[in-house]
Amino acid sequence: AVGSKVLTTDTMNPSVKKVEYAVRGPIVQRAVEIENELKKGAKKPFSEVIKANIGDAHAMGQQPVTFFRQVLALCSYPELLNSPLFPEDVKSRAGRILQSCGGGSIGAYSASQGIECVRQDVAQYIKQRDGGIPCNPDNIYLSTGASDAIVTILKLLVCGEGRTCTGAMIPIPQYPLYSAALAELGAVQINYYLDEENCWSLNIGELRRALVDARKHCNPRVLCIINPGNPTGQVQSRKCIEDVIRFAAEENLFLMADEVYQDNVYADGCHFHSFKKVLFEMGPQYSNTVELASFHSTSKCYMGECGFRGGYMEVVNMDSDVKAQLTKLVSVRLCPPVPGQALMDLVVNPPKPGEPSHATFMKERTATLRSLAERAKLTEQILNTVPGIHCNPVQGAMYSFPQITIPERAVQEAKEKGQAPDMFYCMKLLDETGICVVPGSGFGQKEGTYHFRMTILPPTDKLKILLQKVKEFHMGFTEQFS
Repeated sequence: AVGSKVLTTDTMNPSVKKVEYAVRGPIVQRAVEIENELKKGAKKPFSEVIKANIGDAHAMGQQPVTFFRQVLALCSYPELLNSPLFPEDVKSRAGRILQSCGGGSIGAYSASQGIECVRQDVAQYIKQRDGGIPCNPDNIYLSTGASDAIVTILKLLVCGEGRTCTGAMIPIPQYPLYSAALAELGAVQINYYLDEENCWSLNIGELRRALVDARKHCNPRVLCIINPGNPTGQVQSRKCIEDVIRFAAEENLFLMADEVYQDNVYADGCHFHSFKKVLFEMGPQYSNTVELASFHSTSKCYMGECGFRGGYMEVVNMDSDVKAQLTKLVSVRLCPPVPGQALMDLVVNPPKPGEPSHATFMKERTATLRSLAERAKLTEQILNTVPGIHCNPVQGAMYSFPQITIPERAVQEAKEKGQAPDMFYCMKLLDETGICVVPGSGFGQKEGTYHFRMTILPPTDKLKILLQKVKEFHMGFTEQFS
């Protein structure tokens, strides 16, 4: 009819309506409302909202690395290159980055795949990280955070409909970027469940079960791995990674390894092994055939610079014609943000021993990672003192994902409200304590179990208070609904 809206929820893209992203979902919208109410002087049983819902390190008080910010300052305002306030290595690094920018400005577009010298530095970093295994800068694509690269690879893989439609295997619990991207692209999500009883480990039998089931209704082509795990915090053993690579080779699956938490490993006996390294150490029958895309970013680890949207992916064994298509696809978006590329360069090529900024850099990096390790332990220990909460060790990344027991009466009340029981729990936690965490249902969980994801990012003193409040809330909630 004339005068009615062209675009309504009935006439819009149905795939977009299927997208859900719990990390910024209804719980966070409610948190923002509460913050506004507090600002207007509303009386609450708490004075501030603590956002433990998202891995945003700086927002939670983590301090930026001095060297990174100094170089970025000079890149943004090159006049400062003449200032005596900055160390020489900062100046030479900023100069090198600016030389690689059009017109010597980080406000210029870069090559679509990313600035060449940055890609060379990334390749050098990967080679060093993986004990000398070669890395070709042509296989590096800089991206707008890791998220952008992950979605781009999924885009390349999606085709067919009905039984020929691409299926992607993702871990449950998963980081909801994956489910959201698959929904938007119209691909089939294939769930494989991590084993909570064994510290969220990945079990090949479970991968096989999921694959066999999925082949009845779609065409599984890609296997996604998050290591260290988000939201589950597990760090994969080398043997597990070998098993996964063998499985991918046998079943002809494209591998995606999300490795954005690679420096966040805290537990004794746990080490980060990159998929690329393990693949090449398994010998040419695997390293010449298995197709792998791995991802890293500036957002996590000791950097926490998630607002810069810096990231990269490395593609291995990708068909050369497909690679040309990938390059075409990224060129449509022109280029990733250049300040993010500059920052990525600093992350992969930090100050070296003997350079003026090295001592401060190492001190800051070590202090941040040590403090995170302490908070990982603290979170697990305190949560496990609460009857009805069980928390696996936080081996890595920056979240705990405890299992919570929700009384039957609360489950019923949630269902009457049309809410998932853990959403009901998290909303109540927010309303009574001001603590914002994400319900497990936003990440996926075994039927009949309930969880929440909480970051370990608040400063230690605040974290202790937060955990104490969660403890008191849980005990009160259990009593109220028993």
